[in-house]
Amino acid sequence: MTTHFDVSKLQRWAAIPLRLIVGYGFIAHGYAKVVNGPDHFAAALQGLGVPAPHLAAWATIGFELLGGFAVLGGACIPLISIPLTVILLVAVFTVHLPYGFSSIKLRAVTAAGPQFGPPGYETNLLYIAALATLVLGGSGPLALDAPLQKFRRSGRVRSR
Repeated sequence: MTTHFDVSKLQRWAAIPLRLIVGYGFIAHGYAKVVNGPDHFAAALQGLGVPAPHLAAWATIGFELLGGFAVLGGACIPLISIPLTVILLVAVFTVHLPYGFSSIKLRAVTAAGPQFGPPGYETNLLYIAALATLVLGGSGPLALDAPLQKFRRSGRVRSR
């Protein structure tokens, strides 16, 4: 008996791990900003010279939370990727760029545990690459966009 393993049937599922980790990552970052206090995040943005820091803080939190859920569910990824990428690029240029590429900088291991330096922009670029992959390759199976597109094609909803 010969078993034939068809990789092409599995390839359509490639977007799922990206959606899960990227979506969860944005949700976790947005949630952390809520738990730590949006005013605390706004103060950090003000210290970085970001204009309208309170508005920027709430917009960032909203896009991270809603965008994270959208990516997780495979909904509107091409659209939501734009503000999420802007958030990542702002973080690169206002926070991470001076610390170089590497996101992990082991400085020492002490009795209290490992001590790390400030993170570089590596992780931001990985998130941007993952979003670009989802935009270019599609959000894969089990995406919320598929039922919406089917509903639009049925003629019950007119698309512009």
